[in-house]
Amino acid sequence: MNKAALRGEPSYVWRAGQERRLEMIRKAAGERIHGMILENGCGVGMYVEKLSAFGGRVIGLEFDLERATEAGIHSKEIINAAGESIPLPDSIFDLILSHEVIEHVQDDLAAIREMIRVLKPGGRVALFCPNRGYPYETHGVFWKGKYYFGNKLFVNYLPRTLRDKLAPHVRVYSTGDMQKLFNGLPVKFIERTVIFGAYDNIIARFGVLGEFLRAVLQFLEATPLKGLGLSHFWVIEKT
Repeated sequence: MNKAALRGEPSYVWRAGQERRLEMIRKAAGERIHGMILENGCGVGMYVEKLSAFGGRVIGLEFDLERATEAGIHSKEIINAAGESIPLPDSIFDLILSHEVIEHVQDDLAAIREMIRVLKPGGRVALFCPNRGYPYETHGVFWKGKYYFGNKLFVNYLPRTLRDKLAPHVRVYSTGDMQKLFNGLPVKFIERTVIFGAYDNIIARFGVLGEFLRAVLQFLEATPLKGLGLSHFWVIEKT
């Protein structure tokens, strides 16, 4: 439970939500999907395995030793290290995936700088992270010294100081917060949007009603109401 609070829960089961995000990554990457790829914060290695199927060389970076060891089942190229200090040379990757990771690192600015450092000019970062506009804090909260796991309504809408007292273990980002992460870096933005989830658990429980909910919410991604979505999805290219 402590690990879930501090580092989030990686993908353990591959379902429609993960498949959708993989397709988004593939489109963002273009021909880079066949080159040198880094998954920065690879968890147990599910995206490493899926990305490898496109024919490129995929390296996974994971801070947690236990998860890095499990990821080694899917790939021999797993590095146990922190994203704020990637032990690799400059300008070697065509594509970097950061999937719901920067909110958990000790220093998100340093983690972003490191990704840009190891990215080739013309290479791209595909970045997913939590949107402050989403009505639920999905990582749980601390209250009176005890951690309460699960979705908590309206926590992210509280003033920042109070919100961060309830959820000191995880960051959440507005569009402005995201922009600040890249200030001064040699990048251009290819895509900046917000997406809703796939709600696979709801569909597993409620069937057609869950599928209807997913269809409605994902339709909202094409409207101004996308600001209420679950995650930012940004594609950043090194200039």
